[in-house]
Amino acid sequence: MELFARQHFDAILRDAAANFAERCVYRCGGAAAASTALAEDPQALDLDAFVGAFFAENLLEDSAGACFVLQALERRTVPADSGGPVGEVLGRLARAAFADVLVTQTGQVLQQQQIYE
Repeated sequence: MELFARQHFDAILRDAAANFAERCVYRCGGAAAASTALAEDPQALDLDAFVGAFFAENLLEDSAGACFVLQALERRTVPADSGGPVGEVLGRLARAAFADVLVTQTGQVLQQQQIYE
């Protein structure tokens, strides 16, 4: 991945992590509770819905967007997929990989927030 594309992805990921952390803190009533909830069950915080909306807002929901995300996350492991049209599989894999790295990044944001509480 070229440097400018990597920088663009990193900016998108930072934005997503900050937004998701804010959402988690609001839903859980504080950074400590949000951090615990994120570690225990990120799906309970509507992770998939957030990732889907974030992809739509950032024009990542087509095959090109999915390839961009997958290229940036090429070393991460994704769950097995049930198959289907290539565009749909790419989209599901990109969302799964992005959700995985988003949970990690959001956890780091929440830890930083706990330091300042």
